Amino acid sequence: MRSLAASWRVLLAGSLVGLAVVALATANPFRFFEVAELKALDAQFTLRGPRPPESPIVVVSIDEDSFDGLDLAWPWPRAVHAKFLDIVARGGPAVIGMDILFTEPSSRGPADDAALGAAVDRVRDRIVLAAALTTVGDASFVKQALNPPIPAVRGQAVFGSAAYESDVDAFVRRATLKHEFQDREWPGFDLLIYRLAEKAGLVKAPPPSGREVLINFRGGPDTFPMVAYHRVVTGEIPPEVFAGKIVLVGATTPTLHDIFPTPFAAQSGMAGVEIHAQTLETLLTGIPLRRAPRLLVPGLAVVAGALAAWTATALRPLAAFGIVAGGVTAYLGASQGAFAWGRYWVEVVPVPLALLVTYAGTVAKNFTQEQREKRRLSRFFSPDVVAEIVRHKDDAKLAANRRRMTVLFSDIRGFTSMSEKMQPEEVVTFLREYLTVMTQAVFNHGGTVDKYIGDAIMALYNVPFEAPDHALRAVRTALEFQERLQPLAERFAARHGGTLACGVGIHTGDAVVGTIGSEQRLEYTAIGDTINLGSRLEGLTKEFSVPIIISEATYAEVRDHFGARDLGEVTVKGKAIPVKIYAIISGEPRRDLRRPMEGRVSISDGELTVVAEVSDLSRTGVAVRAVPRRLERGELLTLELTIGTPALDVTIDRAEVMWARKDTAGLRFVELAAPARAAIDTLITRP
Repeated sequence: MRSLAASWRVLLAGSLVGLAVVALATANPFRFFEVAELKALDAQFTLRGPRPPESPIVVVSIDEDSFDGLDLAWPWPRAVHAKFLDIVARGGPAVIGMDILFTEPSSRGPADDAALGAAVDRVRDRIVLAAALTTVGDASFVKQALNPPIPAVRGQAVFGSAAYESDVDAFVRRATLKHEFQDREWPGFDLLIYRLAEKAGLVKAPPPSGREVLINFRGGPDTFPMVAYHRVVTGEIPPEVFAGKIVLVGATTPTLHDIFPTPFAAQSGMAGVEIHAQTLETLLTGIPLRRAPRLLVPGLAVVAGALAAWTATALRPLAAFGIVAGGVTAYLGASQGAFAWGRYWVEVVPVPLALLVTYAGTVAKNFTQEQREKRRLSRFFSPDVVAEIVRHKDDAKLAANRRRMTVLFSDIRGFTSMSEKMQPEEVVTFLREYLTVMTQAVFNHGGTVDKYIGDAIMALYNVPFEAPDHALRAVRTALEFQERLQPLAERFAARHGGTLACGVGIHTGDAVVGTIGSEQRLEYTAIGDTINLGSRLEGLTKEFSVPIIISEATYAEVRDHFGARDLGEVTVKGKAIPVKIYAIISGEPRRDLRRPMEGRVSISDGELTVVAEVSDLSRTGVAVRAVPRRLERGELLTLELTIGTPALDVTIDRAEVMWARKDTAGLRFVELAAPARAAIDTLITRP
């Protein structure tokens, strides 16, 4: 249930981020999102590529060649335009659109205006003239003016505003079909041409119902057939070229300043008359761009935020980034497909932004939490274990549960008395160095530091993750303790005198392990009889004068890996049944096999001879029990072993007492003759 609730919280947080992105895009501060979407639209045109037009449109360009060919200054005499109209009219065009302003009388006099007016009247049912709708003012005052062709020119012909409204980046991407002026709706230049083309039977689709249309550009400049103006006037182009065509006349030379940037002409720009051709192609063929449903992109952005948050939480950052990047790519691909084949303009910024922002925010949040969690867990676990816990993100591994584990307790011998002679700052400095070194040893073998008790350390093995060789790990840690303490002890003795030793007790058994404590404070620890016995074994190292004591349960796990002496059975506080214990005697894997044996041993110090029982035997020593007299550590003895059936007698000329407690002892062979060594080899290697 907790995991489900956590998942819902992640999804909700991601959804809120997606919603915030939508709100930001709607508010659009600094118009960043608007510009980004417009540039994305341009990129979609580029990816789609140019497409050939279908409408019978011819553009007559007033270009530099025409200025050279006519050798006239602008504005040209209106009689020249009259001649042009008469020539084109003889070819039988469907519509003529004059994207040239005649808003003022000709400088050449009324006759010049009358000549053009007469020509316009002759084609009045097939011509549309351009007007200029201007808007001036500021936030407190706005003034509009409609500047139509003068009456002497327009006669009975229709006219409409040929102006384009630029987007925020000064590009032209839309055409206004109807203009509001003096509480009246005026059809624009392109809509009037469309209506005449409809009468001529050139229309394939009804016009859009709105006031403006998104132009579906078919390409860049020169997409439509182009004819130079002067070639028509001079008769170089026959009138038949314009039969049944929509003829658009306008300036294409940059000197007349009728050039605008468009999606296919971002740098060079496109002439206004060609933009009219693109608009008419869009209207006549019924292919205007359509905006996606209003709630589609906001809804997708919210979903994208939720999925990005869940992915970044459930997966590693690199894998999650791959999925998020794939989602961004898929969305952009789908948007391009909708644009190219469905003529839908789907906003491309909010959804990818929601994916990336949510991913980045979630990864940053998770990283911060992981670092905080690592700092908390590093008090207990090795870096590898901490990384594993954080990687799994599973607190169940830390929940209290019963499991088999190995506990290690260590303490410094001789430090307490010596610390009384030291300054408190020196004690703290030494303990910090000692505990740091020993903790690293625990971590080296995959152990968990449960707690520090003064100069004592409690470490756990096989927690929180499974480690089948946990007993081996604990013993190896204890052996490393002995190695690491030596240089510290030498420095300590040189400065303060005395000697230091490390006693370690190890026990393997069942315990309850996990986060245990109160509502105010929880600690990762272990409780149970296994822990208590491990602590008692550490205390016995001083009594037996050995550095490492392990329980019988631990010995069963490590007997084939380390040398050990049988220390017999002891009764520890809190346990009624005696516990069998062993002393680890070597940090290397066992070279000498030790086997339990039954037999007798005569022990002689040269004056007194006693008989005891054999516990186990190796090539290097023997453990004995039921010794009738007390043996002293370091004492040298002569042994007569009588072992096995049939009995095998072996004489050891000299053996040293390595440890002794009550009626048990461990003896090391100091002088062993070759025959005796061969006999012992036979005993411990036979089936």
